[in-house]
Amino acid sequence: MELKRLGNSDMTITAIGFGAWAIGGPNWEWGWGQQDDAESVAAILRALERGVNWIDTAAVYGLGRSEEVVRTALAQWRGSRPYVFTKCGMVWGRRRTVGLSLRKKSIRRECEASLRRLGVETIDLYQIHWPSPERDLEEGWSAVGELVREGKVRYAGLSNCNVAQMKRAQAIWPITSLQPPYSMINRDVETEILPYCAEQRIGVIAYSPLQAGLLTGRFSKERVAGLDAEDWRRHDRFFQEPALSRTLQLCPRLRQVAERDGRTTAQLAIAWVLRRPEITAAIVGARRPEQIEETAVAGDYRPGPEVLAEVERLLAEGRGAG
Repeated sequence: MELKRLGNSDMTITAIGFGAWAIGGPNWEWGWGQQDDAESVAAILRALERGVNWIDTAAVYGLGRSEEVVRTALAQWRGSRPYVFTKCGMVWGRRRTVGLSLRKKSIRRECEASLRRLGVETIDLYQIHWPSPERDLEEGWSAVGELVREGKVRYAGLSNCNVAQMKRAQAIWPITSLQPPYSMINRDVETEILPYCAEQRIGVIAYSPLQAGLLTGRFSKERVAGLDAEDWRRHDRFFQEPALSRTLQLCPRLRQVAERDGRTTAQLAIAWVLRRPEITAAIVGARRPEQIEETAVAGDYRPGPEVLAEVERLLAEGRGAG
């Protein structure tokens, strides 16, 4: 799989990374329902066997559970240790209610807890999950910079930030990467954020290239209605009308384009995200090993101009129909 340098770091990462959000399981506001930890570990190990060299998680995923599952997989892995990326800024208490904090003491506590749960001495990329409360962005980013100086973190990144927020952070500490959402049906970053990152040589790790599974082409209205009661997607705008119907109508047409190229809808959706030169890599989640077999190969898929032009036509028609 192609390797690209991430921003100002010395890390060269594969085009596809393992996304560990879903394996955090239920019992928190953005959970994906019940998960099998053994299958989650097997999925991580299969991704590493297929050449994926980085894992992206967050303290808040499953309120610590995702990081613990990642630790279990790392303990079983016998190859070179993959890069481990995690996030801070979303905290919880005894009642498991998630809040937001970018205060220095809070971030330092989060970092220590993540190091313990992950079982690593250093976090390769530590990212502020959300720039909120926004008034504390400078304090939070300064705290992450201190962690880099102390050697507990190698590089500092941001997630879900706009250009103005990145400029504020840059005045304090260099930004190695930004992690924004980006998919065929969620293209907001194209106008300002991607050009700015290219200009500033900030790496971009796109999340949700499959829009939480919708762009695999395997969803129907019945499947959406049958999602686990604790699956956050039941309340997500892309899984509700009118957006849901537009995407469900789009996917069969995308499948036809993908199949003519010898690919699946999911592989086309991931490769479409990676087509942008500003994008360093994409996070692709998995909960079972067989999911890796399909998505990992998308890292080396380069759709030709005719395929990309056809996709753009379908996307434009879909927007017009909405």
